[in-house]
Amino acid sequence: MGKDDVKRVHGIHLVHDGPRQAPPLVLIHGSGATSGSWSPVVPALAGQYHVIRVDLPGHGQSLPASSYDVPEQAGRLARVFDELGLRAVTVVGHSGGGHTATALAEQRPDLVGSLALISTGPSPGALLPQPVVLRLLIGPPLGPLLWPIRSNAMLRRGMTSVCNRPVNIPDEMVAEARRIGYRTFRTALRRNTAYITERSVPERLTALDIPVLVIFGAADRRWNPSSAHQYDAVPNARVRHLPEVGHIPMLEAPETTSELLLDFAATATRR
Repeated sequence: MGKDDVKRVHGIHLVHDGPRQAPPLVLIHGSGATSGSWSPVVPALAGQYHVIRVDLPGHGQSLPASSYDVPEQAGRLARVFDELGLRAVTVVGHSGGGHTATALAEQRPDLVGSLALISTGPSPGALLPQPVVLRLLIGPPLGPLLWPIRSNAMLRRGMTSVCNRPVNIPDEMVAEARRIGYRTFRTALRRNTAYITERSVPERLTALDIPVLVIFGAADRRWNPSSAHQYDAVPNARVRHLPEVGHIPMLEAPETTSELLLDFAATATRR
């Protein structure tokens, strides 16, 4: 990757892969993650698309934000899209990144031509009790104490705790996760919850006339896998369940995830 392939726009760190003349495909990571979480699927996607990976504010190499409200984060991404001249593109969001992607489509329908949501919780009631290691890392009273001294091994355990299959966490993903502050992470989680409490994701999508792909691991350990059926009521939505896959399909089933995204993006482009 050359130095010109990494850029920060309006404080948002971007990583570009694939030919710049190809159709753009934007990837938005989930809470507590970074653009590195997409690494296993990038080679396949970048063969056909100009892949643009985003670090959300306060995550990875992006600058912190004064507000982590989901609509505010979407507004910052809209300014990035305008700067890059992106219009009617396919946007993919993982977990909480799907909430930001949905808010972007709500605010600026001219920017989002189609939307893919991976392991994105539809409503607060779908949240499962979290694994012990995550509760220790992010919850009081130990979270604030453990966060500054967490080891790479502990970070890996936290990430893999929501997976159902054995996965290899890329080194860059661990290194970038260390950049995220405890307050940033906790605030972003709370604001994501506030967003889907105000109105569920399926309700929001129903008001949008765009193609939607929902990918959900049938063994997701963060969101109740059965909650994916809430998306069945969304017009123009396709729901795909991945057997034996947990919360991070990009790491657990990269080939299948890539194939689904490529097929969806191609179909949406022809619409």
